[in-house]
Amino acid sequence: MFDRINTDIKDAMKKKEKDRLEVLRYLKAMLIENKTSKSPKAELDVIIAHHKKLKDSIEIYPEGSDQRQKIAAEVEFLKPYLPVQMSEEDVQKLIDDIGSKLDSPNMGAIMKDLSPQIKGKFDGKKASQMVQAFLKK
Repeated sequence: MFDRINTDIKDAMKKKEKDRLEVLRYLKAMLIENKTSKSPKAELDVIIAHHKKLKDSIEIYPEGSDQRQKIAAEVEFLKPYLPVQMSEEDVQKLIDDIGSKLDSPNMGAIMKDLSPQIKGKFDGKKASQMVQAFLKK
């Protein structure tokens, strides 16, 4: 992942894509900082966490503001580095499968099995709501 980001930085420099270059350099700095920390995480986890933080921060700014547009562009620049997103149907199938295998399905047990399978691929809050709906059936 780190090598891919370096290659993309060079590409953005050649194409004079200032905004993309800024995002990639920041991402590279985050990965370097993570590598040198006392308890480094997987590179993908760092990227996923940053992406989630950006998506959450979009809601703070008013619709149409420059800051909101800039953050939305950053989110788009990060998408190629994230795992392929899962559809609601795929997640619902996982929830159904996990729930049917458990003797007494409950929120904690289902989420425990579901979370690693959807990490970075689907919104955890939405998955939690889907599990609650499954349990009400």
